[in-house]
Amino acid sequence: MRFLKWVLIISIFICLGIEIFIWVTGKTYLNILLPKTILSGKLGPDIDELSDFKTNTITNEVPQTWTHAADFINKNIANTTLQKMEDYQTAAFLVIKEDSILYERYWDNYDTTSQTNSFSMSKSIVSILIGCAITDGLIKNVDEPVCNYLEDFESSDLKKITIRHLLTMSSGLGFKEDYSSMFSWPAEAYYGQDVNKLTIEQAKPITKPGVIWKYKGGDTQLLGMILKKVTQTSVSEYASERLWKPIGAEYPAYWSLDENGMEKVSCCWYATAHDFARIAKLILNYGRWNEKIILDSSYIVEAIKPAELVTEDGVITRQYGFQWWLMQYNNSPVYYARGIKGQYIFAIPEKNMIVVRLGHKRAKTEGGSLPADIFLYLDAAFSLL
Repeated sequence: MRFLKWVLIISIFICLGIEIFIWVTGKTYLNILLPKTILSGKLGPDIDELSDFKTNTITNEVPQTWTHAADFINKNIANTTLQKMEDYQTAAFLVIKEDSILYERYWDNYDTTSQTNSFSMSKSIVSILIGCAITDGLIKNVDEPVCNYLEDFESSDLKKITIRHLLTMSSGLGFKEDYSSMFSWPAEAYYGQDVNKLTIEQAKPITKPGVIWKYKGGDTQLLGMILKKVTQTSVSEYASERLWKPIGAEYPAYWSLDENGMEKVSCCWYATAHDFARIAKLILNYGRWNEKIILDSSYIVEAIKPAELVTEDGVITRQYGFQWWLMQYNNSPVYYARGIKGQYIFAIPEKNMIVVRLGHKRAKTEGGSLPADIFLYLDAAFSLL
């Protein structure tokens, strides 16, 4: 009993200490973060948190279903490969070639109707929405200064930052993108109450814009703020009318919101594997959906072109375009969206192929940028050809 009494006393003091720290620092989002992560036995967010936050619905209209390839039933992936996918806690693996499903598999209780968190794949969707806004004449071009749309950028040290700089993650702003810290921008953006206020407060110039590539979600959130300003509606509503309905999504999607009703646009778009695949088809067809032009092809051309920037280490990087990742696989270009838990949407133009992988875990990165499990999924997809 004495031991339990001391445990209780120590626990009370720890809780009081945490609350005092939160009160002194003003980091009230920790009251949400801690119960949902550490106090629940988790180290961070998961793919099944749709009901944990307020959301906006990205409504669909007339569903257009994918057909199965004639030889779909005969397609198999090696058991050793499937085991590796299980080791990474894969939820869904989908391969589409020439608009027909070549292979799909789901694990645990996930299926074709499961809507899971995109995490940072939503950044690539935001890029498409910027392209739509340019196509609609709401934004003149990517080289417009951000200050044309956001008055907080009218100060002399921010005036030179353009929409292109935000798209290519070269704004020079000092957002701290540290996924291991509960005090970084991603943590507070995910669990906090006012993502726009947080973003503006941390939008402090560190380097000259257009020179250094540094991955940071704050740049994407600024793009979301621009979209909200120019469309005079929510980013979700614009996404519904200009993207989700025209591309025939089978199900509505959902976007997590902060307490003020603003989308956390750098993450948190919930959709099915089938519907995520539509994003890749739009890239493969350079902005067209069947006979319909969703956004101008010239924007897609730029979006999947290397930005030719240097990293903080001075190394030239060709891995990033307009919020889209770029790589070579078997000497073929691959354009892809990716999320922190191993969410991937691959567009492979030379094979007219789409690969979607959703799940709970990914491999460590190689060279600081390329998660090693990418090759597992691409190898598996190509083995089906």
